[in-house]
Amino acid sequence: MKRIAFIINPISGTKKKDKLPRLIQDNIDTSEFECYIHFTEYKGHGREMAQRFANEGYYAVVAVGGDGTVNEVAGGLIGTPTALGIIPVGSGNGLARHLHISMQPEKAIRMLNHSEIIQADYGIENGKPFFCTCGTGFDAFISSEFAKAGKRGLLTYIERMITGYFGYKSEHYQLVGNGIDIKTKAFVITFANASQWGNNAYIAPHASIQDGKMDIAILSNFPLIVAPSLALQLFTKTIDKDMFMNTLKTDKIKLIREHEGVFHYDGEPVNEPAEIEIEIIRDGLNILTEKRF
Repeated sequence: MKRIAFIINPISGTKKKDKLPRLIQDNIDTSEFECYIHFTEYKGHGREMAQRFANEGYYAVVAVGGDGTVNEVAGGLIGTPTALGIIPVGSGNGLARHLHISMQPEKAIRMLNHSEIIQADYGIENGKPFFCTCGTGFDAFISSEFAKAGKRGLLTYIERMITGYFGYKSEHYQLVGNGIDIKTKAFVITFANASQWGNNAYIAPHASIQDGKMDIAILSNFPLIVAPSLALQLFTKTIDKDMFMNTLKTDKIKLIREHEGVFHYDGEPVNEPAEIEIEIIRDGLNILTEKRF
């Protein structure tokens, strides 16, 4: 019997989580899994529990929440045999979408019954792990504004994007490492282990979590008139072809900004110094995905 723990973040996304324990129990294969269900009680609790379960030899720990919850749980599992599972019930669900995990909790739970383990990369920025994307510029600014909002959800995020655009000023950056030395003024710089920010907005359409590299997506300043076109390209996986976008691929890079300020990892805003070291750790995390026959 394989032991599997579910860690539920009660405040992720916009829906209540009180029915999730019963949904898990009704859909997990109890002939294969010995199931344990826990709720997080404070920030960082998910990582603490995941570390404990990994130390106790659990087969898998499942993050039930959004990208922030996935970050916490996965952060407690890196470098261990214990696999990460995901039931996406957050706002963006970027890593789950990249892995083609169903956005319907019932289907995502049932997928675990016939899943397999893959080895995946993860990233580190100034000592903090990330699993989907991290970055600076407008997306980090919006992550910070979204965190301040009184409510979650896609509509709140879009509202913050629209109102924030007109007050945001692009900055100058330098990227240095592995034959790269670029100075640029950018609206967004995203370091992508996976392909999207979330909600199927593909900022780095060709990024892979199994190639040992990050895709660096640099979006230059653009006139307002092309914003609808850029938005369309984000959702059609073609933004890398736009004239305002430059994409690089490497395993390690240093970002130098004009000053310290907001940065995000997996959508969580943090204040970081002007210089930030970012690298990819290959095959550092086991993840449960749908079995390929």
